[in-house]
Amino acid sequence: MKILIHYKAKYPIKVISSDPEEIKLVSTTCTGALWELAEKFPEELIGWCEQDIVGNLFLENWKKVFHHDFVMASFPVKNSFLPESIGYVDTMPFINITKNVSYGTWLMSSDVGGLRGAVLQRFFPLLKNEKNLGYLLNSIAKIGQQNGLFCYSEPELVKSSQNNYNSGIASKRDLFRFVYQHYTFSRVAVLLLCFLIYEKSFPFLSYVRSFFNTKHYRKAIDLSGDINVSKKKIGESETIDVIIPTMGRSSYIYDVLKDFSAQTHLPKRIIIIEQNPDPSSFSDLDFIKTEIWPFEIVHHFIHRTGACNARNIALEIVQSDYVFFADDDIRLGKNLLENIFTEIKKYSICALNLNCRQPGEQTTFGKIKQWGSFGSGTTVVKSNFAKRCKFIAAFEHGHGEDADFGKQLRDIGCDIIYHPELELLHLKAPIGGFRQKPELEWEKEKPLPKPSPTVMVYAIRNYTREQMRGYQVSLYIKFYSRQGIKNPISYISSMRKKWRKSADWAKKLMKEKGG
Repeated sequence: MKILIHYKAKYPIKVISSDPEEIKLVSTTCTGALWELAEKFPEELIGWCEQDIVGNLFLENWKKVFHHDFVMASFPVKNSFLPESIGYVDTMPFINITKNVSYGTWLMSSDVGGLRGAVLQRFFPLLKNEKNLGYLLNSIAKIGQQNGLFCYSEPELVKSSQNNYNSGIASKRDLFRFVYQHYTFSRVAVLLLCFLIYEKSFPFLSYVRSFFNTKHYRKAIDLSGDINVSKKKIGESETIDVIIPTMGRSSYIYDVLKDFSAQTHLPKRIIIIEQNPDPSSFSDLDFIKTEIWPFEIVHHFIHRTGACNARNIALEIVQSDYVFFADDDIRLGKNLLENIFTEIKKYSICALNLNCRQPGEQTTFGKIKQWGSFGSGTTVVKSNFAKRCKFIAAFEHGHGEDADFGKQLRDIGCDIIYHPELELLHLKAPIGGFRQKPELEWEKEKPLPKPSPTVMVYAIRNYTREQMRGYQVSLYIKFYSRQGIKNPISYISSMRKKWRKSADWAKKLMKEKGG
């Protein structure tokens, strides 16, 4: 382990090492010193630390934090680099960090952190000319996260941390440059608009200058290669319960059960929540009792519809160490569960989102990476995390419950990883389904709320102030070409009414149903 000690990210002071050797640096800049250490010590962890924080380092924890080769972690003890206004252009959960847990995010701080030398070297050809340490670290993480680098805000890097720190030491010029380099062109315009509307500022020069930089958006970095199996212990048991809500799809769920019964690693229990709104109806799943299955099947037949309620009922009775949130119209290869546990151990994963494809569909994302959402029909989660969360009733019969559950997991320290090689087939059955949708009250109103009130519930629960404002501006721009009002002033007035109506309905849902 080699840790670069620096003065306020301006210049290097010294290197502390896990070995007794003295290391002299040739470079006089922090970024140059970081590249120098990576080249000299590719097999070691290369860290960085602001000189005033050295006494607060919790080095005994670092091996647990950097538990495999592709982990990058930092923590803003005193300063974060990018300001909260990055939320104007990014509504992903990586932005709204919960600071007292290990939280998946590409937002990095130059206060303290680390990354393996050989992995750091992969970014040198692309970022070798960057002189700002904070900017460099955030660029590495932003690009790396999409290419298989696991990036975290990690409080366990230090012995103690404060809740308040300086958010955003980056200049407006650096902010606009970063957004231009790492996002689409339209995001730079949205950022300028948000500054104008919400901060009564018009940084036009920073906006223009941003276009004279090299784009890094969706830049591919090869992080392939064998990694050391994670040194982090996640428990020895590999028992798993499967949760399946269903309605009107008896033939499909029969095939799902057959696929699970053929697994080389069998589930312990399958929990089926069958729904039918007719109180005089009977179950369609006779085969649960008439056939012999190699696992226990827990079957609940209820007359209340809704995926949120069904999954919450099932979560209450989960007993195994892991829970598989599954749909009732999927097909699985016989080695899927066995392969899932191989990858869970390899990377020390507590939530694994599978590659869910429809027949004939090609894989969109071909690299393992931290996932910005959550699939409530495609994810395996460690039960001690899953059972601390719930599907919020305010989302019932709408949209957003998946992403909200995922944000709940992140907020308690459970990162979500997508794996392209762990595939299941989603048939999108044309009949039945547990999302039987009643006519919703707000759908009778004119004009309709915009966005959908359940989407607004998600935004209220999970966005920062800047994310909410940026989402509103982006929605107005996106929807403009899809409607008939072409006078901008009339359009904005109309959208404000729809937005307020959506917010009112969202607050009503949250008050009446919880959230």
